[in-house]
Amino acid sequence: MSPPDPAILHTLSLSPTPTTKTTLTPHGGSGFSRTAKLSITSHSSSKTPSSHPPLQRNYFVKTGPGPDAKLMFEGEHVSLNAIHDVVPTLSPRSYGCGELRNEKGVYFLVTDFVDLISSSSSSSTSKTLATKLAHLHTTPAPSPPGFSTPQFGFPVSTCCGSTPQPNNYASSWATFFADRRMRFILDRCAAAHGKKGGGGEGEELQRLVTQIVEDVVPRLLGDEVLRSPDGGPIVPVVVHGDLWSGNAGWGVIPSTSTTSTTDDKDDEEEEKEVGEIIYDPSATYAHSEYELGIMRLFGGFSRATFWDPYLSAVGGKCRPVEEFDDRVELYCLYHQLNHHALFGGGYRAGAIATMKSLVRKYGRG
Repeated sequence: MSPPDPAILHTLSLSPTPTTKTTLTPHGGSGFSRTAKLSITSHSSSKTPSSHPPLQRNYFVKTGPGPDAKLMFEGEHVSLNAIHDVVPTLSPRSYGCGELRNEKGVYFLVTDFVDLISSSSSSSTSKTLATKLAHLHTTPAPSPPGFSTPQFGFPVSTCCGSTPQPNNYASSWATFFADRRMRFILDRCAAAHGKKGGGGEGEELQRLVTQIVEDVVPRLLGDEVLRSPDGGPIVPVVVHGDLWSGNAGWGVIPSTSTTSTTDDKDDEEEEKEVGEIIYDPSATYAHSEYELGIMRLFGGFSRATFWDPYLSAVGGKCRPVEEFDDRVELYCLYHQLNHHALFGGGYRAGAIATMKSLVRKYGRG
């Protein structure tokens, strides 16, 4: 155990007092940061601890060195709150991020501590991921400062894995996806694997991505082609952006719990809402179906418990309905290329196969 850095306490508007105990203990693990549980235990000043149980609040803290950690934590901070503001029980709240006071060049993120549980502990009334994600994906994004309408993009860069993604705003989803995702990730692949593209000719990868951007994206995602389930234009909504099964689970977010007072005493009892939650986001204001690409790529979401109830709750597939699977494959492609850039291996072969299939179907020859 170690005392929390003063910058973390300042972010939480906390200061040490004789009746407050703070502890920071390692908790969990991450490939990109150190993780810890911050516990704040407070005793009432008017009652002794023996007559009134102490109040304890827990927080989750990530720390990491250098500008990469700074960028990652800033993106996660804004991402978590963009989701939490729409569906508070879907993701933890972030309280802030910044540089540690006692370790220069080391950065932190502090969020709600999520009590993860097994799905068997949930009740029949627990809200499912399908219900919550449908709510998220049917709530229009706010208009950014300086714009009169919602835009595709995000106010900060976000990291998908360790890949820092540009999120400059665009009024067209096809433009955003082509430039901020496909062209961007092609450059990341070239930077990671050189001209050979990692185990094969880089020219093939570049040629296919160019065909995807110039032929397939306009054909599947063009403003005059892609429509919402009700036939109107698609609108930006916040998406998690990296929603594989490892970033979802069952649990309790303490900041969304309510309290009730019993009739015969002043003690407050916390009523915890257990449900499916998501974390470690890489958010963007995007086309809602963009979320589904990585969910399909890595699996873990069943038709009965997620896909069917989700599509019913959002009003069905976007139009053209018959092109839904191909749009999701196109969104899978971005994550295949991102994993190729990050890890190499067999992801390149999967991406090549996906691109060849889409180009055969929608390419201009």
